[in-house]
Amino acid sequence: MNMTKSIDVFLSDGCGRCSKFGTDACSVRRHQAEIQLLRRLAKEVFEEENMKWGSPCYSYKNKNVVILHSFKDFSGFTFFKGALLSDPEKILIQQTENMHASRMLRCTNLAELIDKQDLIRAYLFEALEIEKAGLKVAPKPQQDLIFPEELIEIFKSDEHFKKAFHCLTPGRQKNYVRHFSEAKQAATRTARIEKYKPFILKGIGMEEAWKMK
Repeated sequence: MNMTKSIDVFLSDGCGRCSKFGTDACSVRRHQAEIQLLRRLAKEVFEEENMKWGSPCYSYKNKNVVILHSFKDFSGFTFFKGALLSDPEKILIQQTENMHASRMLRCTNLAELIDKQDLIRAYLFEALEIEKAGLKVAPKPQQDLIFPEELIEIFKSDEHFKKAFHCLTPGRQKNYVRHFSEAKQAATRTARIEKYKPFILKGIGMEEAWKMK
């Protein structure tokens, strides 16, 4: 599937990232009223609205500030520098510990959204002011990568692959190690390594590899 590049298409058919696109099973259609309200709130605050990654994104001087999201059970916003928001009501969610800067705001139904719309608007204004001020999220402290045993074993048997992996940028190495390590079974970890091995040998990161598959 190709990600939607038109806001009108997004509003009617979805983001285009899965097979539910254009069907009533699409989360965008299921949360149509909520998304319309979320978009109205964002447009009250931001002048720049563009499509990024298949969803409406709101920016300041071409710098992404917040993106509208829709999932099966909720809709809302993701703030790219959400870690800097004061979040007085403690409604922002850090999806995983690896999501260092971004924070997600979720609403499960229209009534909840209507009740919180003034609060959400205030969060949007604060996010805009943070971007205007040029504030940045402090880098996450660097931690030594812990390689899964399966990757270490492949390094032992394939020096060329080991060298190629260590030639990747630190960010690309981290993404691969995290993806490999997230698998619970040893066989799955090995399968993931073998799947991405050709890309690693070419110096290609996991995100680029995913787009090429």
